[in-house]
Order: sequence, then C-alpha cells, then structure tokens
Amino acid sequence: MNTDLNQILDKYKGDATRLMDILTDIQTEEGCIPSDAVAQLSERLGISRVEVEQTISFYHFFSQKPVGKYAVYLNDSAVAEMKGRTAVAAAFEQEAGCTFGSVTEDGVIGLHNTACIGMNDQEPAAIVNGVVFTNLTADKAKELVAGMRAGKAVQEMVTELGDGVNSSDLVQSMVKNNIQKKGDVIFSTFESGSAIKKCIEMAPEAVIDEVKSSNLRGRGGAGFPTGLKWEFCSKAAEKERYLICNADEGEPGTFKDRVILTETPQLVVEGMIVGGYALGAQQGIIYLRAEYTYLKKYLESVLDDYRQKNLLGNNIAGKEGFNFDLRIQFGAGAYVCGEESALIESAEGKRGEPRIRPPFPVEKGYLDKPTSVNNVESFAAVSQILVKGAAWFKGIGNDKSAGTKVLSISGDCEKPGVYEVAWGLSVQEMLDMVGASNTKAVLVGGPSGTFVGAKDFSRKICFGDLATGGSVIVFDQSRDILETVSNFVDFFCDESCGSCVPCRAGNGIIRSTLDKVINGKGTKADLEKLTELGTIMKAANRCGLGQTSFNPVVTTIKNLPEEYESRLQEESPYVPTFDLAASVADSCEYVGREPNL
Repeated sequence: MNTDLNQILDKYKGDATRLMDILTDIQTEEGCIPSDAVAQLSERLGISRVEVEQTISFYHFFSQKPVGKYAVYLNDSAVAEMKGRTAVAAAFEQEAGCTFGSVTEDGVIGLHNTACIGMNDQEPAAIVNGVVFTNLTADKAKELVAGMRAGKAVQEMVTELGDGVNSSDLVQSMVKNNIQKKGDVIFSTFESGSAIKKCIEMAPEAVIDEVKSSNLRGRGGAGFPTGLKWEFCSKAAEKERYLICNADEGEPGTFKDRVILTETPQLVVEGMIVGGYALGAQQGIIYLRAEYTYLKKYLESVLDDYRQKNLLGNNIAGKEGFNFDLRIQFGAGAYVCGEESALIESAEGKRGEPRIRPPFPVEKGYLDKPTSVNNVESFAAVSQILVKGAAWFKGIGNDKSAGTKVLSISGDCEKPGVYEVAWGLSVQEMLDMVGASNTKAVLVGGPSGTFVGAKDFSRKICFGDLATGGSVIVFDQSRDILETVSNFVDFFCDESCGSCVPCRAGNGIIRSTLDKVINGKGTKADLEKLTELGTIMKAANRCGLGQTSFNPVVTTIKNLPEEYESRLQEESPYVPTFDLAASVADSCEYVGREPNL
C-alpha cells in the first residue's frame, strides 16, 4: 500500500469508531482497500480483522479490489432509466471497452452501477471519483471517456457550473438546485445567529416546549414529533448526550436535503446548535451520504465560520457552559443507513445494520448514550420556529401537519426540482404546479411510499393522508408502471442488510412472483400472495426498509390494478395434484392426532 496509514490514523486519533472515515481516505487514495491495510487497521485500532472486513463489505463505495483509476458510478434508478440511461450506459461501455461491473484491463476505467445519487431532477447522472456529472447523453459519455483516456483530472471535465453556491469556489459543481418554489420556512429570510441568540435567553426546557408547541413533526418520513423526541432524550438519566442530523437521503427520487444543505446550511447548523442547547449535548454529527462528498469543503467552511463567530464551540455566544460542536460523518453507500439506528451503527464505524428496539436511540444511541436523530429539514425548521415562534409555524399547513414541506419532484413533468409548499396540497394541484399532463400515476414518498392513480388525485399530501419524506415521481401514460416497480424491487433486494429473514427472503419472493406476473404467467392468486406477504413483512421486520419494501407492489395492486390485470392468466397452468392431508391421514390416525396443515 502506497498511502501513509500512520498519517490517516493520526488524523482520526486512532479512534476505531472513525473507521468509516479511515476506510474512505484509503479507498480515495488507493482506489481500493488492500488486504495489507486491513491487517494493519486491525492491529492498530485494536479490533478484529473480521470487524474491519465486515464494514468494508457492507458499503457500496468500499472495495477490496481496484475500482479503476477513474471510477464511474452511473445511477440506475427508475427516473434515470426513464430519461435515457440505457443509451448512456451503452456509450460508456463502447468507448471504455468494458461492461458495467468491471474494470478495463489496463485498470484505467471502472464502470459501476449505483442506486439513486440524489440527482433525479437532472438525470441521467453519474459520479466519477466523487465529481457529479448530470444530464448525461451518449455523446457526453463518450467525451468523458476520451478525457479519462487523455489523463485529464476529473474536475477539468466539468464543462459548466450549476446555480447558486454550486458555482462557488468551494464547490465548483455542475449540479443545479432547481428551486422552483420558495415557501415561508426553509427558503425564506433568515439572519445567521438569530436562533442561537434567541435560545440562550430561554431555559433548555422552554426551548423544547416551544418546539413541541409548534407541532413540528419529523421531516424524514416517519413524522414523529420533534419536540417530544427531544424531551425524551433530555430526560434520560445519562448526562452525556448526542445529536445527529440524518442527511443520508437515499430514497430514490429524494434530493431536497442536498439543496437545503447547498443554499441554506446555516438553518440546519443553527437548528442543531439549538438542539444541542436544549438537550444538554456537547457533540453533534451531520451524517451525510457519500454521494454528496462534493459539498464537503463548503460545509466545513460553514462550520468554521460559526466557530470563528463564537457560535459553535465553547461558551457559545458568551453563554457560560454552553459547549457544543459539530463534525461531518460521511456514509459510504447504503440506503438502510437512513434508518436512525443503522445510521448510528455506521457513525460508530460498523455495518449499518438496524438495531433491535427498544431501547430506542433517545435512551441508548450513539456510543450507547442518549441520542436524538433528526432530519435536515427538521433542524432547518427549528431555527425559524425559535425566531418566529411556534404560533407562526402552526399557522402554516393544516391541523395534523404544521408548517411547510419541501418536495423533490421528478419524472414526467415540465419543471422538475424542489418545491416548498404548505402541507395539504392535493396531488392534482401538485401536478398543475409542476406542469405535468397526461399523467397515469404519481409515486408519493418514493418506493417506500404510495403509488396513486388518477382516480385518487384529489388526495392530500400531508401526514393525515399521503405522508412523504419528500420524494414525488410523476409517470405519464407512456410508462409501464410494472417496469418501474421491478426497478424498485431490485433496489430493495440490493439494499436489504439481510439481518431479518422476512426481509431477506420476502424481497426475493416478491422479485420472483413479480417476474412471473410480468412474463404473463401470473394469476390473481399471485397478487393475493404478494398482498399477504406485505402484511407479514410489515409486522415481522426490524426496520423501515423491510416494513415498507413491498409498497411498490402492494400499492400498485391496490391503486393501479389494471397494470396487472392485463398480464394475468385466467387460472394457473400449474395444478397441484399432491394431497398433503390425505398423505398423512394414516400416520395421524395411528398416533392419535388430528391433521394440522
């Protein structure tokens, strides 16, 4: 290994809980994580080799084999396919001389499939050595490969820059914000430092009461009341507490957190500082998905600016004893880490496998200490609530859903992008807003959400009806919905951590049964089987992935039955002739019990 491992370990103070960062640095420098590095890390960090290897094997962006001097990760999400990914992939393969899932013989170019990278409003998109390329075409793919063959630095291949902060010196990215509608909370006016100054005038309990009074519910999808979660954490007996921002938006079709962190990161940072004060925490972590590594320098500069202004660090804003600091923790490509306990495991340098609950993170979270995990948008809303008041926030939206919601809208519409709207918008109003016509279906909440057919476009986007973490995908009449469902089923099969049998086996059964239907060999009994399986998975799986991974299938069976009916046979060509009850009748009679089949 050519990388100076001592330097990397010194950077993270030889802390085994920073294994994710250590592995990321090695992967970046070496293009893989060599076996000798694994052995050295085991010895130097005081953990077993198995612990190192199991962390490596869990994450998409870690590899013990070289991924190529230029590692191309092309998004294979449903919207990418809708926007022409197939032609782009073919161009990459033709020009590079290798297929996806392999590296050229000279080791220069590696082509890799990857799940949604948070660019659904500008697909097809790819990441090359951490640099994002959007709106790709076959010709652009050929140009990129030519640049790689010429030995160009990846950043030099960026031919245009995006809007806002994306074009700043610290970012220099071609990613576009596509902010189509600004609302009253997230993309509204805000004076940096104002929420902190307000909170230190209040008792920590009063801050929590204000957040509770606002009726702010978590913006990550589950909708648990933010103030209530903070109250539980603040009342934990253990005094060492942590606060984590979940910025691992891996739900296909979601990209609003990317835009918030690009254009209004101060709202998020300040909301975390307020949370640190309220909880009595001294350390916070922003867990950011690896796909957003291009924002690292910029976000670090935002944190440094807060420290220089005495708004982060020790005795914040002159408040004696108010000590709180933040660090950024990057993931490495694992959708399941969006689940809060899996995220905590990952932040500790482990596989991102969800924990069995209880105990809940507010009791035993990061490093087994009380921890509150909240979404990017939730923290941003807290900053405005502190400044403008709970009553102001409750005055927006509706009774069950206070405030605004930032939606990531993509697919078949004229104006894909980010929209901040008041809760309670109907699906039809949303379609009119984004310029969608001839719409067949809308997916609200991403693959783990709900497919809505035209007959239900009057339904509302809010917690009382169609709750969502932010992902909304529009499909017009030209789309084969089952092709999209198939893409999502593959996604969940790939992203399941495999810990729970009902998830590991259930998703496989969904995959095979759906293939049977798509190939014209399914029956109504197969649809009943899929619906029944969804009920079992919801009840038996440990985390949100396994409890919702059947949704693309079950909600289309319910709301878009015509997509299935045209493919079904009248009856199964496979007629069972074996009578199990009859075959065991004699043995049951002999031992004196009734057949129980």
